[in-house]
Amino acid sequence: MIARRRHSDRMLVLIDESGDPGFKLTKGSASVFVAVLVAFHDREAARQTQAAIDELARRLRLSGELKFSKSRAEVRDSFFAAVRPFDFRVRAIVVKKELIYSRTLRMDKESFYSFFVKSMLKFDGGLLRGARVVIDGSGDREFRQELGAYLRRHCGAGAIKHVRFADSANDRLIQLADMCAGAIARSYKRDRSDADRWRDMLAPKIDDVWEFR
Repeated sequence: MIARRRHSDRMLVLIDESGDPGFKLTKGSASVFVAVLVAFHDREAARQTQAAIDELARRLRLSGELKFSKSRAEVRDSFFAAVRPFDFRVRAIVVKKELIYSRTLRMDKESFYSFFVKSMLKFDGGLLRGARVVIDGSGDREFRQELGAYLRRHCGAGAIKHVRFADSANDRLIQLADMCAGAIARSYKRDRSDADRWRDMLAPKIDDVWEFR
């Protein structure tokens, strides 16, 4: 679990997801849904991490957005090596859809997102207190709406400082959250020889991965 620290409005939290709420597992729906929260206790660490990702993109001559699903293996290796020196923490919830029997969760996308987003954020150990939260604005609309509504209900004194959406194409730290979500999601594809490769690189940053059962 995340060590208790003094929280302030300098706390920055990025949220993204990997996968989808669909249950047509034989017709292209992801077998696992992962929601990830990346937290910086120090805004300077966030700035340095962003600069390191920018430098990596320049060095590798990468144009456009960095996404786990669209990156070559060697780019993923370079990415996680580049961000390793910086101080950020990762929490995630993993949903193996084969274990979901609730008809409501299987049939209603909004209910699916609502239930698991709230599950990820409910026991945050005070992590979100005073935080500025940035959510990937390019993801599924229902996910964004549900997550934004839930977080804004917790804004105010002693809670979340501010919530906003960001275009991942223009936000390196949202891209970091995407890469973290992708690395954790890949670790559940046991038919892949590289299943654990990037989660292992990320492991020192991970505080908690909660598998829904």
